[in-house]
Formats: sequence, C-alpha cells, structure tokens
Amino acid sequence: MIVIGSDHTGIDLKKMIIKYLVSKDIDILDVTDYKDQTGDDYPDIAYTVSKSVLKNNCLGIGICGTGIGFSIAANKVNGIRAAVCTDKYMAQMTRKDNNANILCLGSRLKLDNVLDIVDEFLFTEFLGERHQRRIDKIAQIEKCEKDGVNYGDSL
Repeated sequence: MIVIGSDHTGIDLKKMIIKYLVSKDIDILDVTDYKDQTGDDYPDIAYTVSKSVLKNNCLGIGICGTGIGFSIAANKVNGIRAAVCTDKYMAQMTRKDNNANILCLGSRLKLDNVLDIVDEFLFTEFLGERHQRRIDKIAQIEKCEKDGVNYGDSL
C-alpha cells in the first residue's frame, strides 16, 4: 500500500499518480480531505500521511506547491524521513542511502518525468549496511530531542 495526500495545489498531480499506481495494481490510501479550509493545509496532510505511513509500515507520497513545506512538516514526525525529489537520481538515492519513507513532490514544478520519479522511489530498495548506522543516528537525534538531551553529549 502507498499512502498519498496533497494540498489544494496538488489535486491534479495526485489524481494522475493515483491513476498510474492503480493501473500497476498498487493499493492506495488517499488521506486527503477537502471538506473544510483546514483540510488542505499541507502541515495537516503531511502529519496524516506520516502517521499513516508509520501505522501501515509502508511508503507515502506527499504533494504541495514545491514539496518543501510538506517535507518540513512530515520530518517533524519521529520515524519519518521525507525527501523532496525532482529527478530519478534523487529518488533512487534517498531510498538507497536514507531509507526515506515519504516522497515529496512539487505540483508547481515542471517535472516532465514525475511518474519515473515515483517509480524510482517506490521500487528502489534500501541498501542497509553502512547506511543503517546513519539512519540509527537520525533516530538517536529524534530520541534526544524527545527526551530533552543534547545529541552531542551522546557521541
């Protein structure tokens, strides 16, 4: 399953991605709710996508105007590694090296190859090994912040 959500700027891009993924027999959970004004604020959607990704142990896609705001908001949730990707190489490397779990896309960017970016993100595996050590350090930073401890003291 892939969790997906967008603000008002990303509705068309989100629909295109959903149609594409459904054609590949991939289950989609669209968490976007446009019932009221707050329903399309990217921080709220980023939070909902993030929590759903963690709950379902799956990948997610978040869309706002540039992808940057979505990424910033999603990365506030412990356990989320969200990355804005504007080409296939970025999508590949954020999965291989960083084990990113949310792909952030900008609906206002002119991305000719957005479906290639989505494919690269979804179908690239995390390499583990030396990269896991770094992911563990990211998790340690999150824990230190939660516990009010200086990360530098733990080095």
